[in-house]
Amino acid sequence: MSTPLELVIHGASGRNGKRLIALGSSDAELKLVGAIVRSSSLHLNVDAGTQAGVEPIGLPLSSQWPERADAAIDFSSPEGCAAAIEACVQRKIPLVVASTGLTPAQVLEVEEGARHIPICYAPNMSVAVNLTMKLVEYAAKALRDVSGGADVEIIERHHRFKEDSPSGTALKFGQLIGQAMGITQHVHGRHGLCGKRPHNEIGYHAVRVGDDAGQHTIVFGMMGETIELRVAASNRDCYATGAIAAAKWLVGKPNGLYSMFDVLGL
Repeated sequence: MSTPLELVIHGASGRNGKRLIALGSSDAELKLVGAIVRSSSLHLNVDAGTQAGVEPIGLPLSSQWPERADAAIDFSSPEGCAAAIEACVQRKIPLVVASTGLTPAQVLEVEEGARHIPICYAPNMSVAVNLTMKLVEYAAKALRDVSGGADVEIIERHHRFKEDSPSGTALKFGQLIGQAMGITQHVHGRHGLCGKRPHNEIGYHAVRVGDDAGQHTIVFGMMGETIELRVAASNRDCYATGAIAAAKWLVGKPNGLYSMFDVLGL
């Protein structure tokens, strides 16, 4: 049996971090060597497995990074992501950036980090979401010159705790569609007498309810017919399993910026 991949989880006490700990600790191909939280965390020194709701794994939550590891996954926050990049660049650890809501300036920090280490960055780690993105891209190219034009609307639903709106995934769907269809206007919600809908725009609508793990519906509306592509998560495990798959794939890759499309061979 090959030696397990030594993995660090950054943001280990968060909702997604807990699932990464739970799933990673039961994966025979992995050995968790770091469960990183903020230095001000109330959960410092608690067993990472216990915090994740599984059996103790003998790895305490800590603010200190190990000096070596084969790969790391950051599933923290936009601010925490910058700290993870710095730590991984210093230690030459390949990094999966799964944190969402990054600003353009923070994305530039990811790109700069990728000059020094291999980084996989995607607005969504779900395999199903990334496959749907390819389907949406294909549909957008086919409908670009359809008679009468196709109207595009993106509706996304997430839990009440999500802080960014619309989701990074929705924006990525819109970016792919805009590039494929030559659409340059992006409208976030509508209110009042805004007039007839122009074709040269993509509309975004964000819903925040309960504990919804994430849903995205992309609507292509034409005269007399409609196409809807919908992808939904029933729990957070799809994001964790995708991030783990990306970490395994990233080991041994040259320095550079990669996406889930690269991981999945799309």
